[in-house]
Formats: sequence, C-alpha cells, structure tokens
Amino acid sequence: MATRTGAAPAATGRSAPRAVRAVVRRQALFVVLTFLGMFGGLLGGWFDAPAWFVWFAYGLAYVCGGWYGLKASIESLQVPQVEIDLLMIVAALGALYIGAPFEGAMLLFLFSLSTVLEEFAIGRSRTAIRSLIEMRPDTANVLRDGEEVRKRIEDVDIGDTVVVRPGDRVPLDGVVESGESTVDQSSLTGESVPVAKEPGDEVFGGTINEVGSLEIRVTRTAQESAISRLIHMVEEAQSKRAPTQQLIDRFEQPYVLGVFLMTLIAIALPLVLLEHPFESTFYRAMTLMVAASPCAVIISTPAAVLSAISAGGRQGVLFKGGEHIETAGNVDAIAFDKTGTLTEGNTRLTDVQPLADDTVVDPVDQEELLALAAAVQSRSEHHLAEATVEAARERSLDIPESTAFEATVGKGVHATVGEATIHIGNPRYFESLSSRDTVAGLETGLHAVRELQVEGKTSVLVVRADGDASQVLGWLAFTDTIRADAAAMIERLRERGVERIVMLTGDNERVAQYIANELGIDEVFAELLPEEKVTHIERLQEQYRAVAMVGDGVNDAPALATADISIGMGGAGTDVALETADIVLMSDQLEKLPYAFALSHETRRTLYVNFTIAFGAIAIMVVAILTAGIPLPVAVVGHEGSTVLVSLIGLRLLRFEG
Repeated sequence: MATRTGAAPAATGRSAPRAVRAVVRRQALFVVLTFLGMFGGLLGGWFDAPAWFVWFAYGLAYVCGGWYGLKASIESLQVPQVEIDLLMIVAALGALYIGAPFEGAMLLFLFSLSTVLEEFAIGRSRTAIRSLIEMRPDTANVLRDGEEVRKRIEDVDIGDTVVVRPGDRVPLDGVVESGESTVDQSSLTGESVPVAKEPGDEVFGGTINEVGSLEIRVTRTAQESAISRLIHMVEEAQSKRAPTQQLIDRFEQPYVLGVFLMTLIAIALPLVLLEHPFESTFYRAMTLMVAASPCAVIISTPAAVLSAISAGGRQGVLFKGGEHIETAGNVDAIAFDKTGTLTEGNTRLTDVQPLADDTVVDPVDQEELLALAAAVQSRSEHHLAEATVEAARERSLDIPESTAFEATVGKGVHATVGEATIHIGNPRYFESLSSRDTVAGLETGLHAVRELQVEGKTSVLVVRADGDASQVLGWLAFTDTIRADAAAMIERLRERGVERIVMLTGDNERVAQYIANELGIDEVFAELLPEEKVTHIERLQEQYRAVAMVGDGVNDAPALATADISIGMGGAGTDVALETADIVLMSDQLEKLPYAFALSHETRRTLYVNFTIAFGAIAIMVVAILTAGIPLPVAVVGHEGSTVLVSLIGLRLLRFEG
C-alpha cells in the first residue's frame, strides 16, 4: 500500500517528527468530527430532529471521514492505480445511496480510526530516529587560541578541539586529548554502564559526558559521525520492505480490482438472473465489498516489522531492513569469526623468544628481537602487529625505521630494516617462500611455534634475510581472551533452534580448536584466507535453510557478503561493520545475538497471527454474508475491528525484550 489516507512521510530531519505528529493530530481531529457527525445523525433520526440537522450531521461525517481517503484515491487513479481507499469511499457512498447513511458513516469512522492507529504504529516505530536526532547537539564549544568559541556542529572541522563539560552531550566523534571522565553511551551502543574515557580513547557524538571535563580532537564531521550514519541507516531500514510486505504490495491492486469485480457480479447476477429487488441486492453487494476489503492484511506487516526494528534499535541491535528480520528467523547455521568476535580482540604479546642455537650468526636478545619485529609490524594494521608495537612501546624500546613493507594476506609480512629483510609469519608463510630450504633454524623454529600453539597461543616466526643467508632469529606468541559472554551466547543460540555452529578463522588450527573446545563449537575451519571462508559459507548454504556469518566486517567482508544474513560487531559504529552487515550489534555484546534471533522469530510469529486474523475475518464474513445475510454494520465492525486488532498486535513488538 503506497499511502493510506495521506500517510505521513518518514522522518528525515529535526522538523520531520513535528510534521508527522501534526498530520496524525489533524487526522485524529477528522476522526472525532466523523464520530460526532455519525452519532449526531443517528440521534437526530431517533428524536425526530429537523431533516436539515440530520443531513448536516451525516454530511460532516462523510466529508471528514472520507477526506483523506478521497485524496488518496484521486492521487492513485492518476498513476493509474486502484487501492483500498477507493473501495471504502465507494462502499460508503453505496450505503448512502440505498438509504443507510449511518452504516456508511460508521464505515468511514472506523476506517479513518484504523488509519490513525496505523500512523500511530508507524510513528512509534520511528521513535528510534527521533531519539537519535534529538541526541545530536546543535553547537559545540571549539577552542580557538586558548578561548572557547561556540560554533554550529556543521561548521566544526576535523582536527578542531572541542570542550565538553560534565552533563554535556559530546557534539562530534573524536579522540580525547586531555581530561578523564565516564561517558554514557547507552543510547548509541546499548551498553548498560558508563564507559571510562581518558586521553587516546575514542568518543562518539550524541553520548553524555558524566563527571569530568574533556578536550576532544574531532575526527569526523557532523555528516560522517557515527550517529549521523546510524540515523541514515535506521531511515533506510524503515524504508526497506520485508519480503512479505513486497508480496502484499504486488497483491493489493489485483485483489482490490477483484473485489470490485466480485461486487459487480454480486449486483448483476441476482438482478438479471434471479430478478431480486435492486435495493436488497445492492445492500448485500456493498456489505460484501466491505467484508472482502484487505485493510487488515495490508497493515499487518508494516505494523509488526517497523515495531520490531524500533525494539531492536533500543536494545543496541540494528536491523538494516525488514527483509533481514524475516530472514533471520530462518537461520539454522551460524559461522563465527574468532578474533574480535568470539574473543575480545585485545590481543597481547605473551612470549618473545630468541633462537638459542650455536649455529645462529649474530644472535639477538629479547629486546632486539622485539624491536625488529615492531619495526616491520608498525606498518601493518593487523591485530598481532598492533600488539607487537604496543609491547615494544611499553618497554620503551627504540624502534628502527622500516621500508619496502609488503603483506601476504593470512600468512605474514616482510620489510627492509637496515641492510636486511625481516620476515614475520606463520608456518604457511614460510612454506611458500622459495628460499625456505636455506633458512637456518627453520625446523627448530617451526617446532617451537607448534608447541606454543598447543597452549592456545597464536605464534609467528621472525626471520632475517641478508643477501643469500636467511636465519631464524626467534618467535613471538600472542593470546586473546575469550569473551565472557561467548559460551552462554552459544548455549542460548542452541536453545533458539540453531543446529550448526562453526568457526571460520585465519588463525592456526590448534589455537582455534582450543577456543572451540572451550565454547562448545561444533566444527572449526582454521588457517583460512578470506576467499576460503566464502567457500565454507557456500557449503553450509547447501545443507541449511539460511546461514548467518558473524564477524568484524574487515577480513570477513567477503564471507559476510556471501551469507544469507551478515552480522557485524559494531563497536559503536565501526565503519566497515556498519556498511557491510545486515544486522549490527552496536555495543559488541554477543548476548544481543540470541535476542536478535528471538525478535525475528517473534516477528514472524506475529505476522502469522496477523494473517490468520485478517484472512480469517474476511473468510468468515464473506461466508456469513452469502449464507446468513449479515447486515452492513456487522461487516463494517468485523472488517475495521480486525484492522485495529492486527495494528495493536504488531505494536506489541515495541516492548519485546527477548
């Protein structure tokens, strides 16, 4: 249904929510006037009021009750297109023609009332956008030559420093330069407790600074901030129609035309073949038209799906479209990335071990080994590289310069440090080197790496190549902490009906298997390149109805794109996760994943209930009209009553908590 009696547009700015509320208030006023006119005409007839009063009252009811429907019908016919509004207008005029003005007025009253309830349902589902817009401050206090200058956030540039005092909202995304505080990020990420912030920490626009003053260096403009992108995505999510809604949209026009045709047949056949009186025949046809109108069917899907999107948003789960809510309900296999998903992602260096071998030419000690590794890794963004550089800085080591850096995805890196080339990688990296047979100490190093992997640590070799000579200098080992809520989350997923849970990781097999055993994961595929993850997703898709992939949206991007449902660990708006995933866990809390699937199941169940009510009401009333000849008022109440009921059932999802 494109628009129903002047449905309000989606909110796209600060003034849009006020415009939406104004439309709903105007429609509600028309509903009240319709009600007053309907009962004024009824009471006037009972108490023998002057004819002009009775017809004035019914006229008020017809004009106010049919105003928005007539407008929508004229707009649709210009397309040309036929919608439900025209059915209601024709049925009301038909009732007036046969001398049943009260029934026609009641039809328009209940129809316009259900329209207001529909707008209310959709308006409530837009609360996520309104609250996000209201979170965003209009101005910021910018430091200029030691003094604060108040500027509109649109005029603040990247690199500017803003001052945020206790109780203020952070105006823009940035990094804390000075000061310490706690920041309430619950409205953006769903985190239940404030997050401590100190110099170097990232903060997000729209969150609330609690106790201390902060000076923040701006890293994103107003248009690029996490909250702006989130607003845009919620708007897009609410505009994307679910598969059921798309099916209903295609079904609406031919169904409405079918109802018109059925009504004409219901008039023509009794008049021509059976010679029934015109008045009773026409009355029955109008009753049939009202009963068969699919208003409840049309509203059942958006009322439920938009409410579910809003409920998820309040819990820190962003569904980027109604279709993803429906698809998530079919998921029976899930693939997880390891680092940053099942584990904390705060990888730390645990072992720095030089090769202690008499054959080593020019051996290095721990500090030299770590400094050389940090020199190479300083040019990489990999989580192991970051841990290496951080460990070197914690020990206050002098990190030499490196050049000619090159990475082999999923295997290792190398760069030139001084006169030599330093290689750092996993066993697969050195197996691919053409000079591996000439690397002194390689077998010893590989054995040590495998021993560390048995302990659940990720390990890499450090090799120096100088001319034709290559030598293992030592090895590094890292560990990552399993998320505290990971095991409970996997158990809850199984309770929700997920049949298969696998891990897809580029890490080595022993480390991956160690973590899988701790969490109770069914199957592990380790040491995978990004394209190999895609292959495993495709294999799962051959066996299961729908497959979900959960990852951080970086190395997992191809697999996320291949899966039926992609779920990103948002981390308060991580760029790649927000852009690529169908569902984003805004607070990085895995416990929200079972909630997302539970919400999807409840939404699908609600849709089934609504369809049963909507189609059941139509079927019962049509049969009753054809067999028992129920009157028009009963058909009106049954038709519009079912429409109101499915709207209210859909609104229940706004309070869903899992």
